[in-house]
Amino acid sequence: METTRWKIQDSERIDGQAIEEAAAVLKRGGTVAFPTETVYGLGADATNEEAVSGIFQAKGRPQDNPLIAHIADREQLYELVERPFPYVDMLLDAFTPGPLTFVLPSNGTCAANVTAGLPTLGVRIPDHPVAQQLLRACRLPIAAPSANLSGKPSPTTADHVWADLHGRISGLVDGGATGVGLESTVLDCTQEIPIILRPGGITREQLESVIGNVMVDPALAGKDDRPKAPGMKYRHYSPEVPLWLVEGNVQALQDLIDQEKQKGQRIGLLAGTRTAKQLEADAKIELGGDIAEIAANLYDGLRTFKEGDIDLIICEAFAQEGLGQAVMNRLKKAASDYLQLG
Repeated sequence: METTRWKIQDSERIDGQAIEEAAAVLKRGGTVAFPTETVYGLGADATNEEAVSGIFQAKGRPQDNPLIAHIADREQLYELVERPFPYVDMLLDAFTPGPLTFVLPSNGTCAANVTAGLPTLGVRIPDHPVAQQLLRACRLPIAAPSANLSGKPSPTTADHVWADLHGRISGLVDGGATGVGLESTVLDCTQEIPIILRPGGITREQLESVIGNVMVDPALAGKDDRPKAPGMKYRHYSPEVPLWLVEGNVQALQDLIDQEKQKGQRIGLLAGTRTAKQLEADAKIELGGDIAEIAANLYDGLRTFKEGDIDLIICEAFAQEGLGQAVMNRLKKAASDYLQLG
């Protein structure tokens, strides 16, 4: 399959012709990758079961893993779901467009393979000018998981998408690097008290500041046979080489690095700027000085270390509060081992 790449250098001056061409591909049932403020998504018409099947085929994604429908505005949301609890309107006012996915009772408009046979649908209004223009141009709900091969780190640049899916999808709208760098928070809004199914760009603290009590799904600490939301089943975000997620002080991290180097291992270090500057390894990536920078740079960091260059990634663990909960959620899914040292 030939993949068309529409390049938009400046998201503030969007190429209208490129958007119209990409929208036409989506209307014809094709698959188009596009940027959001979180990561790049791989989109198809969410009402067209055959088109949605193209997403699963391109990614190699398991069919029982539900997708998120991306829409331009709240009016479209009401066209896809049953009338929600009043707190949903409060959250729409506070956080959309933005990195928050609402899981609501589906009214059956979207194809069955979008919901993976569940009675609910995940819906999100992305906050990215390119995504907004594309959604308004096609005026369709667009099912869009991350635009990567299943299991690999999510893409935060068009080059990441091209490396994974060139020749497997119809098109790619290149809108530059994304912002948040982690996928959206997924919130189950089918009950009176909402439940976080996947931590992401909107934190529990932010949600509770608007609507009060918000629960966290116990499944985040374990495994479910049937996922209620994207990212709840199967291993994700894996780099090319094994990754050990390590909780411990700087000396414990350095001792571990030295120990593995003595075994002949070439070690790549993934850590926040402060920690990385204090450690020695064969290669280092500084993710940033605060948790927002770390989140934005995480997937690019996971993709940078290549097989043949290093044998093992040792990654610093981060505090599991605020956005750090989402960062650690992704790292635990990427890691082949989780070590807690002194």
